[in-house]
Amino acid sequence: MAILYALVARGSVVLAEFSATTTTANSIARQILEKVSAANNDTNISYSQDRYIFHVKRTDGLTVLCMAEDTAQRRIPFAFLEDIHQRFVRTYGRAVLSAQAYAMNDEFSRVLSQQMEYYSNDPNADRINRLKGEMSQVRSVMIENIDKVLERGDRLDLLVGKTAYMQANSFRFRKQSRRLRNTMWWRNAKLT
Repeated sequence: MAILYALVARGSVVLAEFSATTTTANSIARQILEKVSAANNDTNISYSQDRYIFHVKRTDGLTVLCMAEDTAQRRIPFAFLEDIHQRFVRTYGRAVLSAQAYAMNDEFSRVLSQQMEYYSNDPNADRINRLKGEMSQVRSVMIENIDKVLERGDRLDLLVGKTAYMQANSFRFRKQSRRLRNTMWWRNAKLT
């Protein structure tokens, strides 16, 4: 499992958290919250601790933090943080500004758990890999279409050749039919 711990806080007040393992993540997270809440600017930052990396996203006074294994890179945890931030704001809105510590924990810890599971195990969670897969599908369809166009182009070349051959034959047929008509007219004139 790539993401092991997550929390949502306003300043240094934790509103909801969930841990998938028993680690000292919550004490380290509190130290990081103190450091991040001292700076009043929006930020995306990562801190390394042993074999874990703490990823932090602070936006509009709301801090979302997760602890992930160092093998998880940065893309998936930050996608997770963005998703959690949007869900939290959408669910609670302005209530976040005056909520007590752990006020949303009962309800939102289930969301944290589900999203941690999704982002840790589902390959579709990684947008880049999903887009690469979609791009390879589009590429294969385009190659197939190009092959069909080239095949159709070969058939069009064949059709153009046959049309030119038929046109030449029609000119020759017209000449011969005129000559035959004139010849028959002269024979008919001689008989009369």
